[in-house]
Amino acid sequence: MAAWKVSAGIGLAKISPVRNPAHPPGTLILMKRRKLLKIISLTACLAIAAIPSFTKAESSEPIKVGILHSLSGTMAISETSLKDVALMTIEEINKNGGVMGRQIVPVVVDPASNWPLFAEKARQLLSQDKVAVVFGCWTSVSRKSVLPVFEELNGLLFYPVQYEGEEMQKNVFYTGAAPNQQAIPAVEYLMSKEGGGAKRFFLLGTDYVYPRTTNKILRAFLHAKGVQDADIAEVYTPFGHSDYQTIVNDIKKFAQGGKTAVVSTINGDSNVPFYKELGNQGIKATDVPVVAFSVGEEELRGIDARPLVGHLAAWNYFMSLRNPVNEAFKKEWAAYVQEHNLPGGNKRVTNDPMEATYVGIHMWKQAVEKAGTTDVDKVIEAAYGQKFNAPCGFELELDANHHLHKPVFIGEIRPDGQFSIVWKTKGPIRAQPWSPYIPGNESKPDHLAAIPLQAVDHATDTAAARDPGR
Repeated sequence: MAAWKVSAGIGLAKISPVRNPAHPPGTLILMKRRKLLKIISLTACLAIAAIPSFTKAESSEPIKVGILHSLSGTMAISETSLKDVALMTIEEINKNGGVMGRQIVPVVVDPASNWPLFAEKARQLLSQDKVAVVFGCWTSVSRKSVLPVFEELNGLLFYPVQYEGEEMQKNVFYTGAAPNQQAIPAVEYLMSKEGGGAKRFFLLGTDYVYPRTTNKILRAFLHAKGVQDADIAEVYTPFGHSDYQTIVNDIKKFAQGGKTAVVSTINGDSNVPFYKELGNQGIKATDVPVVAFSVGEEELRGIDARPLVGHLAAWNYFMSLRNPVNEAFKKEWAAYVQEHNLPGGNKRVTNDPMEATYVGIHMWKQAVEKAGTTDVDKVIEAAYGQKFNAPCGFELELDANHHLHKPVFIGEIRPDGQFSIVWKTKGPIRAQPWSPYIPGNESKPDHLAAIPLQAVDHATDTAAARDPGR
């Protein structure tokens, strides 16, 4: 008789006859039925275990994402709304089935406008909380503080605020504006007949790398347009500065030398006393227009905007834009504010960095679904070329240079704290992370495909750039 040997493989168990040399050929040894069944049962279990059954469990697990914004300190005035709109977007995605059928679970931390604490919180999110991605930071000092952490741990950051450029890092997608998508068009507008024909420029900013590097680019741009250093003033104040009386008086004196415009890169809650002082000293937009790069609807919500009517801001989105996608975005935001009883109630507004946050989260979702995984390297590759119909009214594309193609709008402040659009580009323009006005940038790579899996971050030679900053 033939004995039966049960051999296990991935899939079904295979049963084959085997000869026992102790018995004459043709003799079959029958195994006891109970023993045979036991072996077959064990084999089946092993076979099933060998199939990647964990895929189903993993696919139903929630995906944790980090929200890294200051909810206290000098930057809370700007960043709190970014946390709120991130939570709204996550709730929206979850209601529509999540990401690959998995719900998103936000992990919110407060780095409290403390730049070293940003790095600590980023490490916590990536190492302890095991988040798949982080949405956060406002100032470049916070972004530069966390960059080494994201490089070391191969995390992924979506950064939603306009910045100084001169950076293109594998672990970051920049959904805010580069200088050619905000600062340069704004100054070009100020120099135009339509924008008032400014001949002199007062560059006023918070003392860190974003204002200093942006103003370095603007000074070079102005030189290329024939503006001399004698017609350019450059002044900086620390974070949290509140006394602008002397500076506003200096602006008035500087303006006596010719048609002047102020370019403001003041960040955080210092914008409130600055704009109040403009009103106190009667500086009107018709005499000395101020264009701001970090003041929007949220910052104006806390002050009387009537004395500021006509002053300008340059962004890639305004709440006042009229298009179906923005109407739906604003309606969704208003409903979320009401449902969650957020402070400010029906006075809450939308602004540019909120839209950039909203777009960034959706871009990440699309990239994850294309990649079929939350693996950072695969998501990065899948993110290139992603498109999204944004509240700005245009379809935005995520470029291989890790920046969005974005339209540019210049708005005038209205008495209600909203903006009337006075100038705009015909459509989205591609970001230039490396400004052509910085010598040596022409040799730097145009996209990360030329420098895979490594950082490119060339420091400027300003004092503020040597001190990590935005």
